[in-house]
Amino acid sequence: MRVKEATQVAPAPVPAAPEPPRPRKKHRAYDEVPRWQIYLPLSIYLVFTLIPFYWILLFSLRPAGSTSLVPWPITFDHFEKVWTERSFGTYFQNSVLVGVVTLLMTTLVALAGGYALARFNFKIKRAFMLALLCSQFVPGALLLVPLFEIFAELQMINSLGSVIIAETVFQLPLSMILISNFIKNVPYSLEEAAWVDGCNRMTAFRIVVLPLLRPGLIAVGSFAFVHSWNHFLFALMFLNNQEKQTIPVGLNTLMGADSVDLGALAAGGIIAAVPVVIVFAFIQKWLITGFSAGAVKG
Repeated sequence: MRVKEATQVAPAPVPAAPEPPRPRKKHRAYDEVPRWQIYLPLSIYLVFTLIPFYWILLFSLRPAGSTSLVPWPITFDHFEKVWTERSFGTYFQNSVLVGVVTLLMTTLVALAGGYALARFNFKIKRAFMLALLCSQFVPGALLLVPLFEIFAELQMINSLGSVIIAETVFQLPLSMILISNFIKNVPYSLEEAAWVDGCNRMTAFRIVVLPLLRPGLIAVGSFAFVHSWNHFLFALMFLNNQEKQTIPVGLNTLMGADSVDLGALAAGGIIAAVPVVIVFAFIQKWLITGFSAGAVKG
């Protein structure tokens, strides 16, 4: 009997899966703007910003009496003059001391107060926050007379401690508000989990919360340092002895009634600006992160 050979039927082709739709590129208004319309205003702004810095650098490096627009030959006589003859070395040490101690005191007190505002509820909390905000509208010049009377009673006139206390008090309201916002952004459940593990409130704060506040602490500390470094009124009013003066007051002494030594004044300005620029160059990342975190409502 003849067996018919079975014919193999080819399987039908499986249709290819359709490609997932590509996400549509979000339309942005500035994509239609030509690049030169963006870079040109920024370049003009950059030029106007850098010209004053170049002018200061020019006067500080070129010889006295020179009118050249290029600092050549370069001389450091102006820096040597202000550092030795004008006692800028002493002014620099005093400013560093005031800035560092103000930074530490402001950060520590603001950290304690900010934690209380963020984690505890009390009856006058809203009124206290409102008072902190309103205190920022009070000019520092209005505080000179009462602060002078207080420091005179405490025999702290002509002491760097008076400037440090005044700067700390002046910086505390804003610093406390910022720190409280930073702490609100830390989930409260993290502290509760640490309490369950046997930690008390202080230990939980030190182990769990404090490491997460690093950007905020750097932002608040840097703000306090720069303000105390550049502030002029408190040092001028509370310090009479030349050996106790800070850099802003020292710069003021370089401007006489009849003449101004532009080379020495420019060199003093460079000495005052370089440390702050170096500090901000190193903490720029933490500073931007900290202020962004403090701007978010918890």
